[in-house]
Amino acid sequence: MVRVLRSTGDSLASVLFPADCRICGDPLAAFSRVPVCQSCWNDLPEQSGPLCARCGESLGVSDFGGGKEEICRPCRVVPPVFERAVAHGLYTGTLRTLLHLLKYDGLEPVSARLGALLAAQVAPVDGLPAKMLVIPVPLYKGKRRERGFNQSDLLARAVCDAMRRLRPEWVGEVAPPGTMLRKRATRSQAELSIMERRRNLRGVFSVPAPERLRGRDVLLIDDIYTTGATARACSEALKKAGAARVWVATVARAQRHEIQFATRRAAETPMHEDVVMWDGGKAAR
Repeated sequence: MVRVLRSTGDSLASVLFPADCRICGDPLAAFSRVPVCQSCWNDLPEQSGPLCARCGESLGVSDFGGGKEEICRPCRVVPPVFERAVAHGLYTGTLRTLLHLLKYDGLEPVSARLGALLAAQVAPVDGLPAKMLVIPVPLYKGKRRERGFNQSDLLARAVCDAMRRLRPEWVGEVAPPGTMLRKRATRSQAELSIMERRRNLRGVFSVPAPERLRGRDVLLIDDIYTTGATARACSEALKKAGAARVWVATVARAQRHEIQFATRRAAETPMHEDVVMWDGGKAAR
């Protein structure tokens, strides 16, 4: 009966309050707080192919090193201080649009389903502690005030809820506000090279009350992993404050070869072409 009433209610709502999917434009068949159709939600494939066992970078032939684990060259040259970084999928297509709806359009309910997808990647990680402190990457106070929310905080809470369902023995709690702070505003990372990104974030993150972290295992949550500069800077601050180990989880991952392709594509684009953003190898105008 409940199923019949819900179906009838959704049909009525779709007639009285017609809406289109914010991604594909098709009419929505049911009333929802998130104007995204089920077909688009299903169009969020996981990453495929061999990935670095530390940072999740896509591995090329030259990246395979010795030992049992497959580690990318950057992680072999400068090992990250975090234990491992995982992500659901590539920062492209539908997943990229969903993150933009969350961050820039303020569709906060999107975070619940994205957090559940991310938890499905975190839950099977080998060696993941049963008790963890979950810390979202902080925004600078001015940006937080302007946006009205921190998307990483919403994702962190959604990940915790989903992890408790996936692994009942897992005990995780979101850290109190202010556990880690971003001390100053920084330039947008999107316009910087890898080395510039790291310099841009040097000394940015701090932990005012290190006693909260001493000896704790930490799960760091963010929306996107691009070059790893943010993940490394946050992990260094957390370890310096006394955290035992740090794991990193992001909804999306921009792989190195895609970043290089986007950079070349932007350099080759004539100045008169109004290129707004790159999306999976296509310039959106």
